[in-house]
Amino acid sequence: MATPVHSPESDNVYEKAYSLVVEINSQVAQFRELLVHIGTARDSPETREKIRKLRRGCVDTCKHTSQLLIPQMRGTNLDSSLLDHPELALLFYLCQMMLRELGKCSRLVQLIPMDMTGYFENRAGPSNIGNVISQILLCKQIQPDFNQEEVCSIAKDSQDLAKLIQDMQEFLPQQDTAAEKNAALEPENSKWKRKGRRNSIYTNVSSCCCFCRPTYL
Repeated sequence: MATPVHSPESDNVYEKAYSLVVEINSQVAQFRELLVHIGTARDSPETREKIRKLRRGCVDTCKHTSQLLIPQMRGTNLDSSLLDHPELALLFYLCQMMLRELGKCSRLVQLIPMDMTGYFENRAGPSNIGNVISQILLCKQIQPDFNQEEVCSIAKDSQDLAKLIQDMQEFLPQQDTAAEKNAALEPENSKWKRKGRRNSIYTNVSSCCCFCRPTYL
């Protein structure tokens, strides 16, 4: 297998990807924090719109970052590339985290819908093209259903992230779960040694701050 080729162009790509990974990390954290507000006193149409914009921005940033990193991984030594540039692995786990948050977001939107009528009176909804066409054909005003459009948009983003995770999995180490399971079932691993148990207990106790010896003594 070919060895990784370091060039100024590839270094610039990794630097840009790293900054994007940091941005995605911040976006995921902000998204999780905003989801906590759904159904509380801080929930509002403005909050729902912030959640929508942040969700779309985060998914788009994930796509853009993967488009930068995946071509760099092709034809290289994956082990050394991941050690030198862990951006792809970080992006992989961040996408997994965001995918879980999208699942929670979809359930929250369905369980606790928000009346966005007043919010969208003077502005277009998330995707108003279909409503405009329907208004022309039916000659009547149609109010956009923000909650239904949001559920459909979240489902589309979830599919995109799942595909992204699948594409990145090709360049990440595969975990041999069968070997780990067989090793765990070995007789010597199933015995509970008294000495080992005693040592582990003292180790766990010493890690608790309440049982640790003060450092100032």
